[in-house]
This record gives sequence, C-alpha cells and structure tokens, in this order.
Amino acid sequence: MKKILFLLLVATMTNTQGIMAQKKITQTAGHAQLGEFAPKFAELNDDVLFGEVWNRPGLSPHDRSMITIATLVGKGIIDSSLTHHLQFARQNGITRTEISEMLTHIAFYAGWPNAWGAFRLAKEVWADDAAGADAKAAFQREMIFPIGDPNTAYAKYFIGNSYLARVSSEQIPFSNVTFEPRCRNNWHIHHATKGGGQMLVCVAGKGWYQEEGKPAVQMLPGDVIHIPANVKHWHGAAADSWFAHLAFEIPGENASNEWLESVTDEEYNKLGK
Repeated sequence: MKKILFLLLVATMTNTQGIMAQKKITQTAGHAQLGEFAPKFAELNDDVLFGEVWNRPGLSPHDRSMITIATLVGKGIIDSSLTHHLQFARQNGITRTEISEMLTHIAFYAGWPNAWGAFRLAKEVWADDAAGADAKAAFQREMIFPIGDPNTAYAKYFIGNSYLARVSSEQIPFSNVTFEPRCRNNWHIHHATKGGGQMLVCVAGKGWYQEEGKPAVQMLPGDVIHIPANVKHWHGAAADSWFAHLAFEIPGENASNEWLESVTDEEYNKLGK
C-alpha cells in the first residue's frame, strides 16, 4: 500500500531543482609557507594550480584527486606531499574503499614498494573510517536506492557526513539523500512566491524532521513529509541510526533555497534517540 501511495505521490511531481554547484577549491599553503621566500612559486601554487586548474569544470575535485594521487605514487613520491593530497582526497569525497582499490590497482603499474608506502600513509588518513565504512555498507543493504557519493557540494550546510545519489534525471528528477548517525542539515527555507516547497520520503533507517516552532517528527521507512514553501525547517538522522530519504523539490515561481544556522548539539540532544 505504501508503495502504491508513493508512486501516486511521485506522479504528481513535474520538476526538481538541480544540485548545487561544486564548492570552489581554495589553497593558501604556498603563501603561508613560501610567500616571503618564493612569492612567485606561492602564487603559481595557490592561485594558478589550485585556484584555476583544480576548479576547471571538466573534472570533479574527486577525480582530480584520484589522478593526482596516481601520478605521485607512480613517480615514487610517498612523502608528506602525498599525505597532504590523501587528506585533500578524503575531503573531496574519496572513500576508504576507493583509495584501497585505487592503490591496489596502481601497485601493478607503479611498483609494489610505492604502493606499500602509499598504503601506510592512506591507512593513517582513513584510520577513523573503518567502523563507518562497515556500517555504511550494512545500511546500503537495507534499501534499494544507492547511497551515492559524499555530499561535498552541500557539506558546509550539514553537521556530519551525508551522501547524495541522483536517482532519476528524466521526467521526475529526484535524489536519495543519506545521513550518518547524528548528521543533520542546517535550518533552511525553500522560498517561492507560488507553489514550491519540498517532499521527503523516508526509504531506510530512522530520522527527524522539524519545522520552526513545532515539535520534531520522527521519520521511519514509508513516512512522507510535505514541506510548504517559506517554512523554516531541518531534517537529519537519529542519534543511533543511519537515515535516508528521497528529496523532491516542488516546482514554484521565484523558487530559491536559503540556508540558515546549524542545529546545535543542545537542540539535537533534546530529541533523544
């Protein structure tokens, strides 16, 4: 019955807003470390390499990180500069599984000693991710929709790690958004002068939805939340559970999203588990 209701709800949708542009990459290490000693090198490193090349639209930061790491390991550079790029790669969404598979593949082309050295550094960078990776894999088995990639474009509007998977770009575009335990987005408003708003459909786990001035509502698989336009709200995972929902943006006139303050730990902890 819930599946039928869900399909009927989906059939009423006609459009969704696109995913926000990738956050611009900035770098200041050159100016901070070599600005006085080698100002031109610092300029080329920070302003040209990272300021321009890393922000070109042809490749995502995720893919550029993979290419950079492969190149460095292939050249036998497995020192602190590789550590920096491994940390940068994690920020750009490369997962523990991806780096492990990538370095295993590289080993056959760049040499076993180079891969061993890179693995030693990568293991340190992703040291706190082992438990999370296992839990994430287990959660994926609970639902038919993909978890997707790290939600880097929206990361500054979230507390904790979230993931985004575009489920459909045809007819009725919509995405699956996944939250690790305790992850939640900031208070925000979907503005519109006519129509607009958002619909959430919980597909796995347990989470929360709250409108300003109202008690938080728990979300379980099959639950549907209709969010009117111009209403301040937030949503995210419960403290003891991963959480995933489909997100549909209702078409509206003069539609826009306004991101506001974060949901503090004090506010969140009042909800319990």
